[in-house]
Amino acid sequence: MDKETYKKLENIVGKQFISSADIDRVCHSYDATKQRHLPDVVIRPNSAQEISEVMKIANEYRIPVYPRGAASGLTGGAVPLYGGIALDLTRLNKIIEIDEANLMATVEPGVIIADFQNEVEKHGLLYPPDPASNKFATMGGSVAECSGGLRGMKYGVTKDYVTALEVVLPTGEIIHTGSITLKSVTGYDLTKLFVGSEGTLGIFTKIVVKLIPPPERIETIRAYFGSIKDSTDTVSSIIANKIVPRALEFVDEACIKAVSVYTGFNVPNGTKAMLLIELDGPSDSVKKDAERVMQIIKSHNAFEIEKAETEQEKDSLWAIRRSISPALYAISSGKVNEDICVPRSRLTEMLEKIAEIGKKYSFTIANFGHAGDGNIHVNILTEPSVPGELERAEKAVEEIFQSVVQLGGTLSGEHGIGNTKSKYLKYEVGPVEMKLMREIKKLFDPNNILNPGKIFYAD
Repeated sequence: MDKETYKKLENIVGKQFISSADIDRVCHSYDATKQRHLPDVVIRPNSAQEISEVMKIANEYRIPVYPRGAASGLTGGAVPLYGGIALDLTRLNKIIEIDEANLMATVEPGVIIADFQNEVEKHGLLYPPDPASNKFATMGGSVAECSGGLRGMKYGVTKDYVTALEVVLPTGEIIHTGSITLKSVTGYDLTKLFVGSEGTLGIFTKIVVKLIPPPERIETIRAYFGSIKDSTDTVSSIIANKIVPRALEFVDEACIKAVSVYTGFNVPNGTKAMLLIELDGPSDSVKKDAERVMQIIKSHNAFEIEKAETEQEKDSLWAIRRSISPALYAISSGKVNEDICVPRSRLTEMLEKIAEIGKKYSFTIANFGHAGDGNIHVNILTEPSVPGELERAEKAVEEIFQSVVQLGGTLSGEHGIGNTKSKYLKYEVGPVEMKLMREIKKLFDPNNILNPGKIFYAD
């Protein structure tokens, strides 16, 4: 970037909030995928107007712009593949309003999800989307990826709660989509188009979400099984009995062993799979459903069942699930993480197919995730220093994705496409649909400056 352009950008945000120093460029060069691409400059704006002026200059001079929050994404969404500007949105971190009368809230994109949830709870309300990264991930990133989380089965995902957005377009215009009302059918639903667009169509500067009252009672149950099939059959039986838990989590043997090594947790002998089930709602209804779930679990050969009686015990039951991701590094120096989603009824088939692929390519594959909605986090455990290991893992990933699509599933339930999955998108999205998506991108971003290199694979 030449000095004249740099100076124009500096005049917009102030000298303190633009940097080309190596330390700042390195700190904004990666996300949770551990890819590294240096931006030319880092800019930390503080308003929609500042972002608008930055985008006008970037569009005029064809400078790539990569918006980012906490950079906790798992598909490369925040990585500045082609240099340019890393647009750090963490200064836009205000909770603007919590509207108790209308059960709505307005936030800026840099607000940490857990901070927002905690503030909402002080008002006796609940914001359900609950990604595992909520203690550091931002609301802007959550909307960009349409994140889900542990409560998605019952309460849905981020797109089910976003009602309106303020967005800066790649060409610099500031637009407002949606409504602060619960109903609005005036024209195309641009809000839903932006949610899950992975920072490729616009930059969010205000987000309006709906809130709900919290449940009266929560019951938490953990069950251990001697086979994966018994655990997945349990999932199917719970749903078939018209019980909808707020969380229904699956953990396989490899993950359980990793947690045991990492935390010292004593796992019952013979455990091949674990389910973590959480029910919520009116007190009497939840108590009855918990009793029914316990009977269903027993009928599918669970050999040990734990039911929490206190908040401390609930936290203890969740401890395994929360520690899985870091625990996997206790048994492997690397992992390739995907987040496939299949119809619940095909979950057993998918897990069997993953096991076959792992055996074929000589990998341990650790699986955990949201069994209630068929969303499984597949972790191929690797040793990156071994020659050819990552190439072999890539072949395994490709076969897993092909199997997912054959079973009627999708390549990503939560993490998005980014650049790590872009070359596989053709397995799920047909040529006509792909052409439409590319044309939408071109309409919003004619010069392809906003998060280029993401979603669409460059052959």
